[in-house]
Order: sequence, then C-alpha cells, then structure tokens
Amino acid sequence: MSQHKTIEVPIQGMDCADCTRHVQKAIAEIPGIDSVEVFLTTEKAVVRHDPERVNLDSIRKAVEGAGYSLAIEESQQSRADWSGFTRSVLTLMGVVFGAVIFIVVVGEWLGLFEAITEQVPWPVGLLIVLIGGYPVFRNVIRASLRGEVISHTLMTVGVIAALAVGEWATAVVVVFFMRVGDYAENFTTERARRAVKDLSALAPRTARLERNGQEIEVPIQEVSPGDIVVVRPGEKIPVDGEVIGGQATVNQATITGESMPVEVGPGAKLFAATLASLGSLRVRTLHVGPDTTFGKVIKLVEEAEANRADVQRIADKFSAYYLPVVAGVAALTYLLRRDPLATAAVLVVACSCSFALATPIAMLASIGAGAKRGLMIKGGKYLELLSQADVLLIDKTGTLTLGKPRITDVLVDGAGGGLGTAGSSDPEGLLLKYAASAERFSEHPLAEAVRSAARQRALVLEEPDSFEAVPGAGVRAVVQGRLVEVGSRRWVAAGAPAGNTGNHPSAMPLTESVTRLESQGKTVLYVSLDGKPAGLLAAADTLRAEVPEAVTEVKALGIRHIELLTGDNESTALALASQLGIRYRANLLPEDKIQIVKQYQQEGHTVVMVGDGVNDAPALAQADVGVAMGAAGSDVAIEAAHVSLMREDWRLVPELLRISRRTLGVVKMNIAFTAVYNFLGLSLAALGFLPPILAAAAQSLPDLGILANSSRLLRQKSDR
Repeated sequence: MSQHKTIEVPIQGMDCADCTRHVQKAIAEIPGIDSVEVFLTTEKAVVRHDPERVNLDSIRKAVEGAGYSLAIEESQQSRADWSGFTRSVLTLMGVVFGAVIFIVVVGEWLGLFEAITEQVPWPVGLLIVLIGGYPVFRNVIRASLRGEVISHTLMTVGVIAALAVGEWATAVVVVFFMRVGDYAENFTTERARRAVKDLSALAPRTARLERNGQEIEVPIQEVSPGDIVVVRPGEKIPVDGEVIGGQATVNQATITGESMPVEVGPGAKLFAATLASLGSLRVRTLHVGPDTTFGKVIKLVEEAEANRADVQRIADKFSAYYLPVVAGVAALTYLLRRDPLATAAVLVVACSCSFALATPIAMLASIGAGAKRGLMIKGGKYLELLSQADVLLIDKTGTLTLGKPRITDVLVDGAGGGLGTAGSSDPEGLLLKYAASAERFSEHPLAEAVRSAARQRALVLEEPDSFEAVPGAGVRAVVQGRLVEVGSRRWVAAGAPAGNTGNHPSAMPLTESVTRLESQGKTVLYVSLDGKPAGLLAAADTLRAEVPEAVTEVKALGIRHIELLTGDNESTALALASQLGIRYRANLLPEDKIQIVKQYQQEGHTVVMVGDGVNDAPALAQADVGVAMGAAGSDVAIEAAHVSLMREDWRLVPELLRISRRTLGVVKMNIAFTAVYNFLGLSLAALGFLPPILAAAAQSLPDLGILANSSRLLRQKSDR
C-alpha cells in the first residue's frame, strides 16, 4: 500500500479566480489525486496524491492543458525562459500593431484615415489579429476542447463576428484591448500579491554558525536545531531560538507588529526575521525555516484564501452563471436587431473576471497588510464573520490581565486540618511548599506564581511522585506520599471524599478571609492534603493598562454582548467585570465555556472568543472566530485560533473589528461597481450605443477600478 504525499507545485500565468478554478479542475481530474488547493496569491497548487499513480509530469501536462505552466526544476529554466521570450515578442508585436491600427481606426472613425484603412488588405488585418491574439486564442481553444467556457471565449466569438462582416480593423482593436485587459488583471492580482511577497522577502537566507571555534556563514537550509548561531548588530535573526550569550536590542515588528524594540539577554526567546541592534548575541537554535513562527505566519498567509468568505463563494457562482447570461443577451440582440456588430459588442464588453476579482483582491490585501501589523488572519471567511460579530466573550487570566499573578496571602486552616502543622515553626511555608511542589510541572500562570512565592522564601521543593493537570480547575499530585490538590473551590470540592464534607474547604473556618480577598479581586486557590482542607493561597493579577479603553472602543463598534468567562470565583469576576462595565460568568470549567459559546450560536449570534490560545483552545475552536492573544512563539495558539494577535496588546481587538468592516465595505463596493458597470455596458452594447471598439476598451476598466478601491486596504493605518 503506497504512502500518499503532499507536494507544492508552483504555477505560472494565473491572474484571476477563474484561472485557479481551471487549474484546480484540471489537476483534480488526474487519477490518483486525493485533493488539490490552488492559490492565486502565491501562484501554487498544494496537491495530495498517490505517488505510484501520479508523477510531476502528469501534473505538468494537466496544468499546461489548462493553459498555464509549471516552474519547478532548474532543468526547465531554459524552456521557461524561451517560452517567456516568445510570449513577450508576440505580445509586443500584438501591442505595437494594435496601437498602430487603433490610431488608424480612431482616425477613420473621425473621417481622417478612411483612405488608409481601405488600402490595407483584409488578409494583413487577419494576420495581425492572429499574431496579437495568439495567447488568448490558444487558451480559448484549450478550454473549448475541455468543454469549458471562459471569459475570453465570448470575446473571441466577438472577434470572429467582426471578421465575418469584414470589420478586420475592429477585430484588431478588440484583440488589442483583450491583451490590455489581461495586463490589467495581472497587474491587479500582482498588487494584491505584493503584501505576501514583501512579507516573504523578510525571511533570512543565511546564518552565521559557530563551529569548532570558528564562525562560518551558511545557507539557512543547512542550519539544524541545536546549532549555535551568532548574530551581529544590524543583522536579522535567522532562527527561532534561545539566547545563551550576549545582550542586544531586538526589533520584533516583523512578528508582533510592534515598532518599539525590546532588550534581550541570556534565556530570552527570539524569533526568526526579527532585527538585532546595539549588541551581539549567541543563540541556540530551536526552529528553522518553515518551523519558525515567521515561517508559520508566511504559510498561513499564503494559504489564507483557502478559507473563502461566503460573499466570495457567491461572487464565484455569479461569475460562473454570468457568461451563459451574456451569451443569451447576445443571441437575443442578434434576433431582435439583426446587427452583427451590436452582437459582437455585447460579447466583447462582458467581463466576468471583474466579478471573480471583486472579493479576493480586497481580502488578500487586508490579510497581507494585517500580517505586517501582527494580525494573523487565517482567511477571508473570518474577516467576514468578524464584520458580522455581535457577541464578544473574553477569558481573564493572560487575556484581560497580564497573566503574571503573584501570591499576596498564605492562610493556613485554623484547626491544622489536613496540613498537620503541630510542631511546625512555619506553617505558611509548609503549606506553600506542598502547593509549589504539586504545581512544579504546571504551565499555568497561577502555578508559576506559587513557585515564585516558594523561591522567594527559599523553600526546597519536592519532586512529585505523580502529577495531573486538570484544565480550568487545578492540579493533583502526590508529594512525599501525600495527595495534594491545588485549585478552584468547585474542583477541590468535587474531589472531597464521601462522608468528609464537614472538613471540606467550602466549610473551612476561613470564610471571612475568603470574602475579603475575593472582594479585592484576588483569585483564591484552595489547598487540600489527603482530601482534607489545608489552607488558602490568594493571588493578584494586574489588568492590562489598555483594556478599559479597548473595551470602550469595542462597545462603540456596536458589539452588543460583551461577557467575561472565567474559572475564578464570583467576587473576583465581579470586581473585574464592574471595572470594565461588562457582564460575567464565574466558576467555569473549559466545557462550560464551550457550552456558553454554543448557546449564543444557537440563538443566532456570531461569536468572537478572545483567549490566551492554550487553556481556551476548545472554546476558541468552537467560536465563529477564535482570537488568540499573544500567539507569537505558541504553536498551540496559532493552530487553535482563527485569528492570532502576535503581541499581547488589547488595542488590536477593536482594530481587528474595524479592519474586517472596512474590508467587507470595500468588497461590497467592488461587487456593486462591477454589477452596475457590466449591466450598463451590456445594455449600451445591445442597443447599439457602444460599438465593438469602445466595448473592447470598456471591458478592461473594471479591473482597474477594483484595484484602485482595494488598494485602500493596503494603505490603511492603525487608528492608534
């Protein structure tokens, strides 16, 4: 049984969404192909196939049969160069002859060059049409042999109609503007690709390795995890890694979008494609190339168009039905008016590519521009959903707060309880030692706070014999033969042994202290030993400074329901929610958050969930749009969320919502402009007010209009 593989195949010549559909269909029809995704932005196809049944040559033949070409192997370079040279020469000849004839025709239209046009033989005009339109006619013939109708098919029929009635000059001008239209579409698409290409260009190509006491510069492909990389001032950091020596200032704008540099030293984590200055560094390599955070950003941006917005699917379907409608209008025009030129004008003025370009150009512009500012958006689908959002659910620890809490209070059960403090000179230290030992392997911010408090007291922690982390609840471990549980009141309560509820933490004689601590917005951790209450730890976290202003902006954008979801107690949640003026739900487990998301969705709401991307991964995945805060360097966050904020800055949340609304506004404007323009063009052509020459010129203009409108998204600035 063969092992199926996935390969990436670069494709040349695609300039609109119709092109990607033709290529995708051609490759998908090859026996042995499991799946294929074709991406306009990066001009490539991602193909999963059975290597025993499919090879590169069969894929090449399918792509070439669709009218496009591959560019993979160095051995193909001369062929590609010659093909490009031939295409350029033919294009130049067509443009030059077309321009000359265009001047003649316009002159003839004005009555100035009638004598000249009459002296040009019809066969010469036919030859000019064939030379100038060869690339277009070739694609039309290939599509026709596959039983497909493309946008140029109707225009080619219009050219044939003009030649049939002896209007060779008109046919030449139509061909001229067909080529101009192709260039306009290619220019429009290339402009949208630029943001992705500019981002890709930031990837380092070489690295300076430390080997055998010497520094050698090697291609980035030769670097492996564990290698020591040396970074000099002014150089890009080539890998994701950890600083093991040196001090420097690092600009991380390529990853986080934040222009302010950060100071780094031994132990600091670094990202590839960031810029070091004012110091040198020795870095132990952790990830290289596509495995780096920057590499993953590039890949996700490249493949973002796979997650198409619903509005884009509608436009694609409309484009597919548009050509038969145009053919029907042309036939009706001929039947009613018996005017071949008017019929040809109808066929020529039709521009289905503008419909296909209306959505992806705007989406790609926003996704590429957003990536440069630290906003990782996985596709146009999520931009559209963000623009429709009316519910915002927010995690607390690490999201609204800095996620770096500190232990402020250590309270031991007054009766000794499960701790058994008789003879102990430092019962608080003993409680903290048990709790910190149990939390030794936990990655939760509260666990780090407990360990930090133990370090400050110079306590020696024990190695737990067993360890279990319960997401959203706490930890359970065996320390020195004793079962230690540290976590929320609800979870510890659920673990109380039968018949021992009287000694359960909910009944421990610390009620007044708990009320006081929670009213101060502190998180209370319950500690039990062998199922008996031992004491409490209170932790305080700090609200991010920018959160109140950002939440106010979100409200101003019309988000009706904003709710805090936390595993903390009622009093802590109330204190924070009151400060922000939002609703809250407390004492939640991860599954509770998922149910809340589902409840809103069942009521018809579009839900955005903002979390830290690790503990809230299930809820982020369930939400219509999951937004991970501070995802730089976190594989879990980038995978779980639909949108990743690469830096921990809440101001990015309202900015994200504004970008989504601007983008959908531009998309709707593009579609409306294209629909009105094509309707007017078809009407004027059918009524005889738009001759084929002007129809040919008019069909290339919508693409430029879409480019001009969508380019605003490339230039949009942060509102802060």
